[in-house]
Amino acid sequence: MHAAPAFAPWLAAARRRRLVLLFLAVVPTVIAAGYMADVLPHKGTTPLELTLVVVYGLLFCWISVGFWTAMAGFLTLMRRVDRMNVAEVLKGQEELPLAMRTAILMPIYNEDVTRVMAGLRATYESLAATGHLAHFDFYILSDTRSPDVIVEEEAAWADFCRAANGRGRIFYRNRKNNIKRKSGNVADFCRRWGKNYECMVVFDADSVMTGETLAAMARIMQLKPKIGILQTAPVASGRQTLIARAQQFANRVYGPMFAAGLHYWQLGDAQYWGHNAMIRVAPFMEHCALARLPGKPPLGGDIMSHDFVEAALMRRAGYGVWLAYGLPGSYEEMPPTLLDELTRDRRWCQGNMQHLRLVTTQGLFPAHRALFLNGAMAYMSALLWFLFLILSTTEAIYEALREPVYFPAERSLFPDWPVWNPGWAIILLASTAVILFLPKLASLFLITVKERRSRRFGGFFRLSLSIFLEVILSTLLAPVRMLFHAKFVFVTLLGQQVTWAGQERKDVGTSWRDALRFHGSGMALGIVWGLGVYVLNRAFFWWLTPILIALFLAVPVSVFTSRPGVGRFFARLGLFLIPEEVETPAILRRVEALVRGSEESRAVHVTRGFARVVVDPVVNALHLTFARAERTVSPEIEAELAALADKALHQGPQALSLKEKRMLLHDPARLVTLHRAVWELPEGPEAGRWGLTALRPRT
Repeated sequence: MHAAPAFAPWLAAARRRRLVLLFLAVVPTVIAAGYMADVLPHKGTTPLELTLVVVYGLLFCWISVGFWTAMAGFLTLMRRVDRMNVAEVLKGQEELPLAMRTAILMPIYNEDVTRVMAGLRATYESLAATGHLAHFDFYILSDTRSPDVIVEEEAAWADFCRAANGRGRIFYRNRKNNIKRKSGNVADFCRRWGKNYECMVVFDADSVMTGETLAAMARIMQLKPKIGILQTAPVASGRQTLIARAQQFANRVYGPMFAAGLHYWQLGDAQYWGHNAMIRVAPFMEHCALARLPGKPPLGGDIMSHDFVEAALMRRAGYGVWLAYGLPGSYEEMPPTLLDELTRDRRWCQGNMQHLRLVTTQGLFPAHRALFLNGAMAYMSALLWFLFLILSTTEAIYEALREPVYFPAERSLFPDWPVWNPGWAIILLASTAVILFLPKLASLFLITVKERRSRRFGGFFRLSLSIFLEVILSTLLAPVRMLFHAKFVFVTLLGQQVTWAGQERKDVGTSWRDALRFHGSGMALGIVWGLGVYVLNRAFFWWLTPILIALFLAVPVSVFTSRPGVGRFFARLGLFLIPEEVETPAILRRVEALVRGSEESRAVHVTRGFARVVVDPVVNALHLTFARAERTVSPEIEAELAALADKALHQGPQALSLKEKRMLLHDPARLVTLHRAVWELPEGPEAGRWGLTALRPRT
């Protein structure tokens, strides 16, 4: 039997609200599907038209849920008080002493070391300023495989500890066997150190949180012991490319309303997004272990999108999962380019498709079963949209080519004249436009009228113009995303597995070559599709032009939106501004300063990565403290290691592969011997390959 659910009074409200949401989504969908059938030539009676109506109904229902979520958020934010807001428990408890120990976890995998440490150090210093640092420890949990990055991580950790006086409070560990990716990394922490902490906060590599927010979350967890996961709504900031700036802007303008809407419908059945959230460790360890799914990847094997599953298991155990939508001070970053976004979505798609196998898991609550379906639909909707367009094109071409039959074979008093009612098509188009664009106007109203914060977005005129430009950019990108997401779903169902790679977190633009390689096939499809429809049914061609233009322009749009200079140009015009740029919070200013300082200090290092651990005595000694005890190896491996060390000594680190560097890095005795041998090299090319010419004092 499960434990008593958290915040029991909210359960009745949740049931009522979800019944209302079901009604609001289903009834308009049935009406819209009826209008769609009336618009079609045969009123939805043929198999092709019936399929078209069904697909349209599914898509309309999908966007309806998003619309009503936005409207619920709008009404929630219009009210002065939300009695179901989990943060309301803090009123009058702002000075409550903290009585829990909390671990802040930063799982990383081949990440930008400078940015990771800057974000974590800014969080550390913000916590220290609150006076609550004694209740928090920091863990950098590395799954990095690159020996060059591992060395930089170790050195950066040591610099962090030294600068922050954090010995005994800031820990680093590189996991040798990175099974189950991030979820396995967190599980490994729980097995080793979880019993020492009541709560843990899970970060992503780009996460930043203020000390005030972390302390507030800890107080909420103390006051409400049946909360298992407390999720914040992170604000996106820190990027300069045009696409990232537009997404930051959309996140900041529309995000608060959608987050409030999610809270309105979900209450204690919220989802966990995998980062910037506080988790109660004991029930997480007891109930949220993830088993491997039967079968082979991509739909079997390790669960990739672990966060939704862990939330469902936590809720099944009787603990609430809440979205603290009103808590400020939680930040993340967006992918800098469209290609980086799509690479991330490829992983998310596979993880969300896996969730379809978990919908019928015993004991899960209906809300989390719905979240599994909703997550999968986020990508399957692209395949449905593409199918809808193909079916519509097929219907249009068929009607253009077939001979009309005015006198059917069955006996009839009157001819069967085709009837076209443009009013139905206009109503259908108008209702869809309202669903898509009214939430944007509602967000504009909240910012300018309710909260009077338009100045923080550049003023009312620039805010309005930015929303208009964001709509145009989204319209151009939507068909491109549709093609890729549809492909992701299709290849996942065919059994193609995604690889695990680090995410690009710098503003590095997309080259024309890469854009053509990724988008060329979609652009060719748009050209062939458009020409065919133009020849066979010119009237329908004009309805398709927004899709066709977006596909045709995919390459230049992908390149154009990836340029930091273009994003900065829009910033100088006051467009796509967010409050974090107009009045940058202290913690984000600190992150920027630490990144600049770290890059300047790294510039003086002659050696980097593996070469640094061989040449630098301090870094060499530091790495040896992390090394495992001496191992007994076979004579064959001993000979191979000796040959590698000799190769490295005389040919330099550039001659070694990543695998060879890793072998030497994990052999402490060989690394010490190589360090001494390198420093004994005479002046010449061999010493120059290790950077010794610049390091040795001149005589």
